Amino acid sequence: MFTGIIEEIGEIAEISPAGDGWRLTVRAPKAAADAVHGESIAVSGVCLTVVGSSADTFDADVMKQTLDVSALGAVAVGSRVNIEKAMPVGARLGGHIVQGHVDGVGTVLEVRPGAQWQVLRIALPAELAPLVVDKGSISVAGTSLTVSAVSSAPGQGSDSAAPGQGSDSAHWFEVSLIPETLEATTLGALQPGDLVNLETDILARHVERLLAFRSLPEGGSR
Repeated sequence: MFTGIIEEIGEIAEISPAGDGWRLTVRAPKAAADAVHGESIAVSGVCLTVVGSSADTFDADVMKQTLDVSALGAVAVGSRVNIEKAMPVGARLGGHIVQGHVDGVGTVLEVRPGAQWQVLRIALPAELAPLVVDKGSISVAGTSLTVSAVSSAPGQGSDSAAPGQGSDSAHWFEVSLIPETLEATTLGALQPGDLVNLETDILARHVERLLAFRSLPEGGSR
C-alpha cells in the first residue's frame, strides 16, 4: 500500500529480458539503501517486488501483462521514474490510498504554465472517465494529485474547463501542480504526447462494481 507521496526520482539503469517480461534495474539510492528481497516499491505508480539490490540500485521483474497495460513498457535505459516505498503501519497518510495497481495509461494533451504552478490536461480511457471526479483524488505516475477539472459526461453539454481550451480527446481531466510537485517528481518534465500510468480512487472502483451488480435482475448474471 502506498500514499502517492514520491520519495525520490529514480533512473532506469538496465533492462534485461526475463521470459516474456523484463528485469529492471532501477537506480534509486534512498529506496535501495535498506531495500530487502520481497518488499514492494512503486515505480511510477506500478507496484513491483524487489528481487535484488545493491548500495544504490534495486532489481524488479516486470511481467508482460504489466508492460502491456502500463507506461513501463515505454521506458528505456536512462528514463526517470517516480519512486515510493510501501507505507509503514502507523505512518501519516499524506496523499491518498494508492495500491500500485495501474488502471490504464493516460496521454498528456496539454501543459499550461501558470505564475507558480503548472496545469496538465491528460486524456484517459473511456472506461475510466466515470471514476474521475472534480476535486477527487487520482494517482498519475504514482503521484497523489487532486483533480482540478474534468471533461463533461455524455449528455451534459459543454466541458467544465475554461472556454477555448479544447482537447483532442473526449475524456480528459486536469491537475494543477505546485512547485514542490514539479521539482520532486517526474511530472514537471512531461510534454504533450507523453504516457503516464493512471490509478483511480479505489473507493470509486468499489462503488462502480456495487452499482453494476445492483442493476442486474434478481438472480441474473452479466
